[in-house]
Parts: sequence; C-alpha cells; structure tokens
Amino acid sequence: MTAAPAIRIENLVKRYAPAKGANGTTIEGKLALGGVSFDVPEGSIFGLLGPNGAGKSTLINILAGLVNKTSGACEIWGFDIDRNRRNASRSIGIVPQEIVFDPFFTPYEVLENQAGFYGVPGALRRSEELLAAVRLADKRNAYARTLSGGMKRRLLVAKAMVHSPPILVLDEPTAGVDVELRRQLWELVSELNREGVTVVLTTHYLEEAEELCDRIAIINHGQLIANKPTQELIGMAREKIVAVTVAEDLAAAPAHEAFVRVEWDGTRAVEVTYDKDRLSAGQVLAILQEEGLTIEDVTTREADLEDVFVQLTGTAG
Repeated sequence: MTAAPAIRIENLVKRYAPAKGANGTTIEGKLALGGVSFDVPEGSIFGLLGPNGAGKSTLINILAGLVNKTSGACEIWGFDIDRNRRNASRSIGIVPQEIVFDPFFTPYEVLENQAGFYGVPGALRRSEELLAAVRLADKRNAYARTLSGGMKRRLLVAKAMVHSPPILVLDEPTAGVDVELRRQLWELVSELNREGVTVVLTTHYLEEAEELCDRIAIINHGQLIANKPTQELIGMAREKIVAVTVAEDLAAAPAHEAFVRVEWDGTRAVEVTYDKDRLSAGQVLAILQEEGLTIEDVTTREADLEDVFVQLTGTAG
C-alpha cells in the first residue's frame, strides 16, 4: 500500500477581498491561488518554487493557519485544517523568513515559551536537546538579541520543532545569509530529514533545491505548472550547451538557423545553445566544422534546474 502523504492539497483557492480605490471604485480582490492540487510525500524533502508573487507564501500561510483559504481542501498529516485545526497545527512546524522571537529572552526561554504555547508538558519538553541539535547549547543563557544572524536562524528551526512535528516548513530560510551559514542550515535540515521529518522548502537558490529536494513543485501566477521528481523535472529542459575553442581568430560569432543562441567572448571561445529535440552535440560540431572552423577543445553542459525554471516561468530564479 502507498503511504498517505504528509500534506494533501486539493483545488486550493485563495482570493483576497475586494478593496476600495482612491476614487471610490472597487478593486477586484487578487487571486493568489487558483485551484492548486498536489501531495507532499511523507519523509521527503519537497521543494516549493516560484517567482515572487507566485502564491507560495499564501499557501504556506494557509498551512500555518495565518490565512483562511477561499475554497478547496488541505490535510496536514491526515488532519483536515478546517475540521481538525488543532491536530493539523500540532503536526507542522513553520520556519518563517523573518526573525520572530523576543530578543530579551534567552534561547532556552524562547523554546520553553514556545513549548508552553503548544501545551507540551514540562517533563516532555526537549529544549536542551534541541539547543544541542542546532549547536546553541553554549548560548543557552545568552540574550537572543546577542546571537549572530546564523544562530538566530538555527534557533528558529529549534523553535519550530518544540512540539516534535512530523513536518517542517522552511520559508526562504537562507535568504540573504552567507555561504557558510547556508551550509550549516542544510546540514541541520538534512539530519532532521534522516530522522524522519518531512521537509517542505521554498527558496530562490535553485541550486539548493536541485541538490536537496527529492521532488519539486513550481507555482506561477497562482497555478501549479510542474510537480515532478527533481531529476525528471530537470530532464524537461530542451536546451543544452556546447562550448568550443577554435583554432582561428573569429571576426564574428558563427550563426546557423538551427542554433537557439550563440555566445562569443570576442576571442576563440564560442558557446552554442541548441534544442536537444532538434540537434545532437555531434551535429552542432559538424555544423561548426562545415563553417570552416577547426575545433581544438569541446565541453558540454547539461541543463539544470534554473534552465527549467526559466523555461517554465519566464523568470530567473
């Protein structure tokens, strides 16, 4: 039997209420989600991608109970968010983009207070364990405001896990942070996933999603436009690149109607982008040789997630 999904979303619609314009006219409410449906497999790291304004944050806020949906259904760990909001909320932890905790509490107090909000009995609280897991045990009694940006991010992950939810949602957790912090956060998230936590990730760093996620859904203008295993999604890219170094000095970039795009650096290096459904790399090289070019070196580049993202949404990640 197939395991039930960690999250099930069916025909989810969110239209914001109409607003009054400056001249008294009515402005139609924005349609943020226009009937989105997908499942998040249990135990996976699931990427939720899309351009700014695509509807990702609205969807996450519906899961978090901060925004009311207009219609459709949503289940978290088998609990309908309308009929069983309490158990649905206890089954999910949200790590927001913003730093949200009292700066005058210590990390230990932040976790203890959050556990209290969820009604976790004192004997079952995991504050010390979580501080150790996010490598903040030595900052247990420091004011939260004195923590570095990376420490604050890790504390947010611990805060989201105080009630031991089986699902963790991270909304742009590495936006604006340095490379080392990103690496630390992903090591932590990967460890949680190995322990059985289902992870939902939104990010604009597409190489992160490509490396970490088992499956990726892409939303654009409130519509689901892709939902596939990561490698299958990358395989949708039609374009590939052949980079060549030629023996001759070039006066201009070589051109051919079968090429999608040609980039020339002004010397002897040329990159040809071609549609893999029309040409092969060998045919590209043959065309260049027919143009009288002597090829000294060749490299090829496969498509990556960013290529697919741009192809589907028309915007860069």
